[in-house]
Amino acid sequence: MDQWLGVMVMTALLLLLVGLPALWIYAHSDYVQRSRLAPEQPIQFSHRHHVAEVGLDCRYCHSAVETGASAGMPSSSLCLTCHSQLYADNDLFEPLRRSYAEGQPIRWQRVYRLPDYVYFNHSIHVAKGFGCVECHGRVDQMALVQLNQPLTMEWCLDCHNDPGPHLRPQDKILDPGWEKVAHPELKEYYQIRKQGLTDCSVCHR
Repeated sequence: MDQWLGVMVMTALLLLLVGLPALWIYAHSDYVQRSRLAPEQPIQFSHRHHVAEVGLDCRYCHSAVETGASAGMPSSSLCLTCHSQLYADNDLFEPLRRSYAEGQPIRWQRVYRLPDYVYFNHSIHVAKGFGCVECHGRVDQMALVQLNQPLTMEWCLDCHNDPGPHLRPQDKILDPGWEKVAHPELKEYYQIRKQGLTDCSVCHR
């Protein structure tokens, strides 16, 4: 009996020593957190081409990023300001032409999706000095946009607990290639107070 008890204790310890780390690794894996996923889109839009090569400003397509909770998506008519002339007959743009003709928006697949019980506002983050790359990564280097951050509560709280290292000067917020430099004065400039930033009601309303 004592021998079996010893085996059971050793098995339980082994499960704790191996199982818990394995469970933690699994919970933080790309598979569970959906990082580095680039979902199939109706049109394989390349941010690398449009941002890095063509030089489009983020706000050209995401026009509400400075004023709304959502950054907004471009309408078909906006895309056609270029593509009614450029590659107009290419089969790649058939969904765009059909969308415009039918008056229906293109059904883009969301890359960043928060649960319904989480409130996030793009405009306040931009107004307070957070660059797009803090969450979205170097989209100017992505042929297809993929999830760059896990969007876990832990990840959000890390930033809310210490926002200073993530802040940029106002004229660098939309610059994906800006080399991050410490600007301790920016917390004061943007009037960011740590008190209250981690209150539940900030994100759960």
